[in-house]
Amino acid sequence: MHSAIILYISLIVAILFLVMLAQRIKISYPIVLVLGGLALSFVPGLPPVAINPELIFLIFLPPLLYEAAWQTSWKDFWKWRRVIGSFAFGIVIFTSCVIAYVSNSIIPGFTLPLGFLLGGIISPPDAVAATSILKDIKVTKRLITIVEGESLLNDASSLIVFRFALTAIVSGTFVFSQAVTSFFIVIIMGFATGMIIALVFYAIHRWLPTTPSMDTILTFVAPYTMYIAAEEFHFSGVIAVVTGGLFLSKNSHSILSHLSRIQGVNVWDTIGFVLNGIVFMLIGLELPVIVNGLGDSSLYEAIKYGLIISLVVIVTRIVSAMGASIFTVMISRFIKTADSRPGFRMPFIFGWTGMRGVVSLASALSIPLLINGGQPFPQRNMILFITFVVILVTLVFQGLTLPFVIRWMNVQELDYSVSSQEQDILIRRKLAEESLNMIKEKYLEEIPKNELLQSLKYKLESDLGFLDHVRESDPIQAGHDYVSRYQLITKELLDRKRVLLHKFNKKEVFEEEVIKQHLAQLDLEEEKIRQQFLHMDRSLPEY
Repeated sequence: MHSAIILYISLIVAILFLVMLAQRIKISYPIVLVLGGLALSFVPGLPPVAINPELIFLIFLPPLLYEAAWQTSWKDFWKWRRVIGSFAFGIVIFTSCVIAYVSNSIIPGFTLPLGFLLGGIISPPDAVAATSILKDIKVTKRLITIVEGESLLNDASSLIVFRFALTAIVSGTFVFSQAVTSFFIVIIMGFATGMIIALVFYAIHRWLPTTPSMDTILTFVAPYTMYIAAEEFHFSGVIAVVTGGLFLSKNSHSILSHLSRIQGVNVWDTIGFVLNGIVFMLIGLELPVIVNGLGDSSLYEAIKYGLIISLVVIVTRIVSAMGASIFTVMISRFIKTADSRPGFRMPFIFGWTGMRGVVSLASALSIPLLINGGQPFPQRNMILFITFVVILVTLVFQGLTLPFVIRWMNVQELDYSVSSQEQDILIRRKLAEESLNMIKEKYLEEIPKNELLQSLKYKLESDLGFLDHVRESDPIQAGHDYVSRYQLITKELLDRKRVLLHKFNKKEVFEEEVIKQHLAQLDLEEEKIRQQFLHMDRSLPEY
C-alpha cells in the first residue's frame, strides 16, 4: 500500500516537471508526458505500471468528459451539430469498417470481428490531446468547436462498436438488425439518463441552500452518478455525462452563485490537470507490459502492422474530412448548412487532428484474457500492441506537426468578422455605458451625498474614456502601450499592499482571519485585472 502511494506521488512530481519542460520547449504537454513515460519505463528497478481499464473508465473518464462539456460553448456546439454528429458517429463507424477489412487482409489469423474490435478501439481521437495542442496555436474558433464537440461524443460510438464486436467474438453470433436497434437504444437512453440526472442536480443547486463548497462537491458527484446509472442499465455512460454536463453548464449562471463558479473553476482546473497528466503518463509507462505480452509473436511484425494501421487511420480520417466537405457542398443545395463552401484547407487540418489517447488503450486492455471455457482471447496481445503504436504515432507525429500544418494551410477566421480584442472592447464599453446610464437615471440625486457612488461614477467615466481611445487606435498596439504598463504598476501596488498586510498580521491588534480576507480580496483584484485585459494583448506574460 505504502509503495503504491509513493509510486503515484512520484508520478505526479514527474508530471509537474515534464509539463514545465513542455512549456519551456513549447511542445504540447500530452506529447512530452507520453515520451517521458516511455523514457521512465526503461529505468532499471522501476516496477511495471499496468493500467486498470476499469480505473480509466470509472474514475478518469467521467470527470474528464464532464469538464470538457462544461468548457464547450453550447451556442457553437449547436451551430456545428451536423458536422460534429457526422464525425462523432458516422466517421467513427466508417473508420472502424475500414480498419476491420484492412487488418483482416494483412494480419494472419485476424478475423473480421477482430478487425471491428480493433476499429472500435482506435477509431476515436482523444479530446485532451487535440485541444491542448490547439490552445497554444492561433486557429479559428470553428476548428476548436468541431474538434472539441466531436471528441465529446466519439468515445460513445466507438465504445458501442467495441461492445458489439466483443459480444460477436465471445458468442460467435452477430445479427445486424439487432445491433442497429441496440445502437440507437443505447444512444437515446444514454441521452435520457443524462438529462434526468442533470435535472435532479439542477434542482439541488437552484432550490436547496448549498454553499460554494457543496456546489463544487456536487459537480464532482454528478458525472459519476450519470455515468454509473447509464452503464448500470447498459446505456451509454459517455452520452449521459456529456448531455448532463452541457445542460448544467448552459444553466450554470442561474443555478450557481458567483463564489461557487469561481471556486468550481479553480478546483476543476487543478483536478483536470492532474487526471490528464496521469493518463498520458500511464500510456508511456505501459510499454514494457505491452511488449512482454507479445510473447512468441514477432516484435518486428507487430511494429509493421502497427505502422500500417496507423497510416490507414490517418489517411481514412483525412479522406473522410474531405468527403464530408464535398457532401456539404452538395447537400447545401437542398438544406441550410452552417457553411456551404467549406473548401479543403479546414477539412484537411481537421483530418490531421486525429490524435488517439488513453480511452483507446483502456478499451484494448479491457479485452478479456479468456473466453469460451478458458480459451485465450484470439490476437489480444497483437491488438493491444497495435493500439499502442497507433496512439504513439498519431499523438507524437501528428501532434508535433499539427502547428506546422495549421500555419501551412493559413486558414483565416471566417465566422467572426470582429476580432476577439475588438469584441472585448465593444462589450466592456456597452457594459460601462449601461452602468453609467443606470446610475444617472436612478441615483443621480444620491451621487453628491455618497462618495462611494461618486468614485464609481468617476471610474465608469474613466473606463469609457480609455476604451474610446483604444477603439480609435490599434487594440493590440494600445495593449502594448497602456495595458502592460498598467498591469506592472498595479502588480507593484498589490504586492506593496500584501507586504503591509503581512506586517499588520505580526501585530496583536489584528486578527489573522481579517488579514486573510484582505489578502484574498487582493488575489481576486489581481485576477480581475489580468482577465480584464487578456483579450487585448495575448502576448503579455502572466504573473
